[in-house]
Amino acid sequence: MFLSMDVIFYYKDMKVKLLNFTRNPEKICAVAARLCYSSKSIDENFKNFKKEKSKELLDKIIFSGHHSVLEHSSFTFGIEGVSRALLAQFTRHRIASFSVQSQRYVKFENDIKFVSPKTIKENALLRKKYNDFKNNVKKLYKEFLDAGVPAEDARCILPNASTTKIIVTMNARELRHFFSLRCCNRAQDEMTAMARRMLKLVKKKAELLFSNAGPSCLREGCHEAFPCGKPWKKH
Repeated sequence: MFLSMDVIFYYKDMKVKLLNFTRNPEKICAVAARLCYSSKSIDENFKNFKKEKSKELLDKIIFSGHHSVLEHSSFTFGIEGVSRALLAQFTRHRIASFSVQSQRYVKFENDIKFVSPKTIKENALLRKKYNDFKNNVKKLYKEFLDAGVPAEDARCILPNASTTKIIVTMNARELRHFFSLRCCNRAQDEMTAMARRMLKLVKKKAELLFSNAGPSCLREGCHEAFPCGKPWKKH
């Protein structure tokens, strides 16, 4: 775990769940690495592989930057209560598979929800204006549906703050890259909250693959053009 985790607790309506992952994720990556330099059969390599050997090999692989073998393990997450603004950022990570709740086919007649950014929520005047805006959007959206406007057209008035649901699958290599960018204090708050929850979940299942995963300041220093000045530290 790391310091600066308050952003996780701020987005309390966000739900992140690890739905599935490759069986023996660390072992399969380590065996793949060993196979490249072994004369033994795959069965022999797999049956005789111990966890201590997995740690030794994965430490070397991760340190050396030869991360292709990490692609043999993948992790699938179910994510709810995040904004469409987050979705636009999330799908920039191209080595991933996304399934997203459709605003075209799903009607949100009684359940339009919105993410409230911290900077707006902490300002009483702006918070009131934002709440008024959300209520007006809900009212107008319902008026459109009641008037026979298709959901695919009524959705045009829904803002970036409206929530969505996502199922995403990423391999361990891409997850490490994702965490290096999105766990950073310079990333957008909502995205950081989601990324840190995802990291916490995968570390419970594959500590060897993600032991030093997170922003680059944990390993080789900050890569940001405008550093936050608050590097993460392990407890």
